[in-house]
Amino acid sequence: MTTSPAPSNLPVESIRAASQKRIIVAISGASGAVYGVRLLEKLRELGNVRTHLTVSDAGLLNLRQELDMDHAQVAALADVVHQVRDIGAAIASGSFQCDGMVVAPCSMRTLAAVAHGLADNLITRAADVMLKERRRLILMVRETPLNLAHLRNMTSVTEMGGIIFPPVPSFYHRPQTLADMVDHTVSRVIDLLDLPQPEAARWEGPQTSPLPELKTN
Repeated sequence: MTTSPAPSNLPVESIRAASQKRIIVAISGASGAVYGVRLLEKLRELGNVRTHLTVSDAGLLNLRQELDMDHAQVAALADVVHQVRDIGAAIASGSFQCDGMVVAPCSMRTLAAVAHGLADNLITRAADVMLKERRRLILMVRETPLNLAHLRNMTSVTEMGGIIFPPVPSFYHRPQTLADMVDHTVSRVIDLLDLPQPEAARWEGPQTSPLPELKTN
């Protein structure tokens, strides 16, 4: 005699949400707001990702300055939006199941707060939670040149298990536009989140003729 499985009492939307990857995206006050925006867009394109967004006051200023975007426009790219001062938000708790967090871009102020455990807003608290729960934390630090405090803070975060990912462009894929350069960097970040990207460009080796052998005599 066979029995049918007990019907689930969970609504369909709850079941769908439970099967999705949860990624936190934070936009802080460094230059490079385009990285956070493009990350949200690409995560949405993947389909099986649920994004939680929080933006600092300085991050909002940069969105306006660099991209002519307001809070409502960037919020529309995320599934869930949290106010940066809402320390009681779900993402502030270790009990919130999450697959990774990216601060894109990450200011030196935010880096310093994470490095020293200063959970003084939702971005730094959520990052602190990622570290204590041994989850993936990626900081797209954006500053140059770097002073000793910056370097030491990067070392501290690395030693705690975070990943320091300066958005340094590459040129081996021969980008034709600024958008190409941004997309390649964002795709590398998504790789670090262990999310499949079937359409991502991959290095397949040099496409030009090999160099001739050098004579040794």
